[in-house]
Amino acid sequence: MRFGLFVLIFSVLVLSLDYGQVTSPQILKPAWASVPQETQSATRAFPAELRRELIQLRDAALTDDYAYQQLEYLTDSIGPRTAGSPQAEAAARYVADELRKLGLDARLEAVPVRHLERGVDAAELVEYPGQVAGTAQKIYITALMGNSPTPQNGITADVIVVNNFNELKQLGKDNVAGKIVLFNEVYDHQKAMTGQAGPAYGEAVRYRVAGAGAASELGAVGVIVRSAGDGAYRLPHTGASLETPIPAGAVSAEDAGLIARLAARGRVRVHLTLTTKLGPIAQGHNVVADLKGSEHPEQVVIVSGHLDSWDLGTGAIDDGAGVVMAMETAELVHKLNLHPRRTIRVIAWMDEEMGATGATAYAKDHAAEAANHFAAIESDLGAEHPLGFHLKTGEDAVKQLSPVQDVLSSFGANLLQIVPESPETDIEPLAKAGVPSFGIWQNGVKYFTYHHTAADTLDKVMPQELRENAACMAVMGYALADMTEPLAK
Repeated sequence: MRFGLFVLIFSVLVLSLDYGQVTSPQILKPAWASVPQETQSATRAFPAELRRELIQLRDAALTDDYAYQQLEYLTDSIGPRTAGSPQAEAAARYVADELRKLGLDARLEAVPVRHLERGVDAAELVEYPGQVAGTAQKIYITALMGNSPTPQNGITADVIVVNNFNELKQLGKDNVAGKIVLFNEVYDHQKAMTGQAGPAYGEAVRYRVAGAGAASELGAVGVIVRSAGDGAYRLPHTGASLETPIPAGAVSAEDAGLIARLAARGRVRVHLTLTTKLGPIAQGHNVVADLKGSEHPEQVVIVSGHLDSWDLGTGAIDDGAGVVMAMETAELVHKLNLHPRRTIRVIAWMDEEMGATGATAYAKDHAAEAANHFAAIESDLGAEHPLGFHLKTGEDAVKQLSPVQDVLSSFGANLLQIVPESPETDIEPLAKAGVPSFGIWQNGVKYFTYHHTAADTLDKVMPQELRENAACMAVMGYALADMTEPLAK
């Protein structure tokens, strides 16, 4: 036994030796365990002077109140700016005048728009399980853009509740005809909390956009959708939907839950009055203002937000904030006496909310110079703390922009995430044409609580967070406008 054990141990030792040398295990180091090396393209594109200027812009933006002062005027003095309204036209002229004061060549470019004529939006539960005789319950509702108006005295019908399009289809025409359909798709708050507010919204908003059309094909007499956003404070969220031959509105998340719970117990009937409608084609304007480049003025870098808003609130987070960030980019470059190689073009888009006709008009009007668009930036996710940028471009461009990430890292806004489609609506035609496109990536949690509601007002914008967003717009915008090499493909 002992001899056999000795032989076994000796054999194992021999097998582990290589002519007297013990083989050391190989340790694999993760990528983050080594110091990252800046690419040669980044080093060439961002000389020392440009890096110093980016730091100057960042520091100036973080102490500047220009954007907040402009937003205060747009929201408190001009107010809601629905496309085609007197307020939208006044806002366009105001922004153009302010940019002219900074030395920019500003002009108004015509955009065809549809104007929303807000009427009576009202609903109440008139029959439901446990109802006290002689009473009804008010529910909070807002008409959607594609609404086909009810008669002045409204309509009354039974409600059926579905959670998705498959459930609606399975019910079939016999069960849907003559009813009001409630789409009770719940906005994914947990997804939003992880920084994915946009994808969470995309999953919910499809019912607002296409729900009425799907229900009308099965004979429904009306559609109400759970508001596409976080449920809070019993606020209904308005928004765009495809035009349909039936009334279409959005109820607050709380009221959608109420109806669903009651419907699970028995019959629910709703009286619905939605007289809001779309008016005729009107004329609006994009504001387009150029700060000319010193070496390559024909090459254009866009910084932008959309000027129009819904009528329930005053359009502070959606999207006055984006407009004033772009305005502050021009203000800071002017104040610091900087001279970018390329032209910085500030655009306040019109009609993003009701069809993006401003984006379409711009793409058509500027088709001849499409190839000269170096990059495009838009902010349309409010003014909460910025995480960085979503961008539609290649991996090499991300590596080339590492000096910009370094500058923005001081306040935690240096993430760059590549996305497969345009990061924002108004720059989508440019993105499809191959123009590198950037959207400021805010966390978006508060945005989807208040956007498209009566509570989209100035008090929802924190001045320091707006400064951080303005710093992102200014630093990235100027970096793209002044880098010494083309952006990597």
